[in-house]
Amino acid sequence: MPDLLLELFSEEIPARMQAKAAEDLRRMVTDKLVAEGLVYEGAKAFVTPRRLALTVHGIPARQPDLKQERKGPKMGAPDAAVQGFLKATGLKSLDEAKIQRDPKGDFYIALIEKPGRPAIDVIAEIIPLIIRTFPWPKQMRWGERSAKNGALTWVRPLHSIIATFGPETEEPEIVKFDVAGIEAGQTTYGHRFMAPAAIEVRRFDDYVSKLEAAKVVLDPERRKDIILTEAKNLAFAQGFELVEDQVLLDEVAGLVEWPVVLMGSFDQEFLSIPGEVIRATIRNNQKCFVARDPKTGKLANKFILTANIEASDGGKAIVAGNERVIRARLSDAKFFYESDLKNWKDKSPEDLLKKFDQIVFHEKLGTQAERIERITRLAVELAPLVKADPKKVEAAAKLAKADLLTEVVGEFPELQGLMGKYYALAQGADASVAAASEDHYKPQGPADRVPTDPVSIAVALADKIDTLVGFWAIDEKPTGSKDPYALRRAALGVIRLVADNGIRLPLLSVFAKATKPHDGNDLLAFFADRLKVQLRDQGARHDLVDAVFALEGQDDLLMVVRRVEALGKFLDSDDGKNLLAGTKRAANILRIEEKKDGKAFTGAPDAKLYQLDEEKTLASAIAQVKTDASAAVAREDFASAMTAMAKLRPAVDAFFDKVKVNDDDKAVRENRLKLLNEIREATRAVADFSKIQD
Repeated sequence: MPDLLLELFSEEIPARMQAKAAEDLRRMVTDKLVAEGLVYEGAKAFVTPRRLALTVHGIPARQPDLKQERKGPKMGAPDAAVQGFLKATGLKSLDEAKIQRDPKGDFYIALIEKPGRPAIDVIAEIIPLIIRTFPWPKQMRWGERSAKNGALTWVRPLHSIIATFGPETEEPEIVKFDVAGIEAGQTTYGHRFMAPAAIEVRRFDDYVSKLEAAKVVLDPERRKDIILTEAKNLAFAQGFELVEDQVLLDEVAGLVEWPVVLMGSFDQEFLSIPGEVIRATIRNNQKCFVARDPKTGKLANKFILTANIEASDGGKAIVAGNERVIRARLSDAKFFYESDLKNWKDKSPEDLLKKFDQIVFHEKLGTQAERIERITRLAVELAPLVKADPKKVEAAAKLAKADLLTEVVGEFPELQGLMGKYYALAQGADASVAAASEDHYKPQGPADRVPTDPVSIAVALADKIDTLVGFWAIDEKPTGSKDPYALRRAALGVIRLVADNGIRLPLLSVFAKATKPHDGNDLLAFFADRLKVQLRDQGARHDLVDAVFALEGQDDLLMVVRRVEALGKFLDSDDGKNLLAGTKRAANILRIEEKKDGKAFTGAPDAKLYQLDEEKTLASAIAQVKTDASAAVAREDFASAMTAMAKLRPAVDAFFDKVKVNDDDKAVRENRLKLLNEIREATRAVADFSKIQD
């Protein structure tokens, strides 16, 4: 079957837009093909700084013929209905329709046959529409046509379009269409500097090989492999190892069509700057990688760049130009770093924080200074719960945000916290106090490290909880996919800090220590939702979180997690599954009978009304389970609580097997319903079983 080759050749496509653009092109073209009945075998998109390309193989040569029946009005229907039917189906008169016999009344049927069109004609209609509606985040118009209505917009000026279609065994045809005066053809262009001449291509394999010969590597994944492999080899040859950076690799691969990897160096004196500052300077300004000594782990005075050209001098001029820029940037960074150091050494923590009085954190939540005061107060309150020294916690909380005012963080915001640690250590601060500057921001994602030092834990919890409580107080909660203040991330951070460090943290009482009034229960529900996400990612069932949180007073995240773990294991056993079924059955009967009688069957059953041994056995089992399970829960031994619950299962099974709940005697019936309610109450020692899905 035929294949489609499509290329849209333009000026530079920004690296940050390339991956999405390639996926958008693949999705839009294939969706349209399928909608037109052209079901294909496979598709793959590619992108370079100057071109978007797509190959779709196994497309039928033509659309399938369409045959369908369309039901019309009943015989004798008003003329308006008949005319509407004829117009919609394309029939000239009712003589061309079939009559369908039906007991409720005969009606007309139109047999519509629409012959399929050649696929190349369909594609010629699809592609121009896609080009004109392509979802670039930013677009521009250009040239003489730009002032006209309906002028084409594209990320950068679009120069040419390749569109060919045909089977591998034959010469493909050009898909005939034009967009804003640009006619589709089979001409593209090679590397801007090394092979700028026009290239005639036919099909995808031919296209790839001719581009390669013209110094263009089409596949971005292959460009990444080339850059990474050559960068590692260059570093290794000099006795160093590459500091890998996937985000930078993705970006650099989007800046070149023909990657050429080179190594440069900078003055040894700059190694006095923290390695993270050197790396940020070189990465942000020149898009270069750095290398380190594998023995010491410290940075070497080397950098690795990716050029887009094979220079006649072997790249010496390119390296020299990058060295000049990097030398200037590192000189600035060294000046910033040394100025910050001097500033911190000459000032007390109180002096450092004075500027925060003039910096607004949020118009409804006050200044940064007020926020730091809140975090400090809360962190000190949390110190005993995490077994941290309150004095160290207070010092750490006051310093944690101070580096936001430094020159280096002003230049490289991604180094906030880390620079605070370096400056605090240089000032002679305690190691735990200094580490909290960096660690109180953590964890910032599922792969991020969770702090383990008690001082860092206290400040990290206070920072995140103050953020959550504050924004809840002013009703700035996440909605749908919008979370401008990263409140979901903050809640997940609290959950991981608590769970990974085994911390007992009663959330409602912690929320109550906040200075802003808020709905603690609403915020607790938000934590429950976040915990469900966290546990689901770990393979746990989200309904078990609901079952535990439904119990009154369940705001200790660590205990909730442990209950959920024990409950999950119990429900995986036969005893657990059968007890859940029995409990659900009891709850269903109660719901029906309570609705019928208009009252709840609460209170203790009357033992004198028991008529069968199964009633007495169940009552005895419930009493024993209540005692044993409650005692185990009080010891926080949830595994033993589940073992106690398992003893209820045979008594429940026997009760439902032998006992008629809705007895003819009204008093006996009501007593048995109260006994069913006792089953429900007994299981609530560990969870609300009504929240658990079957």
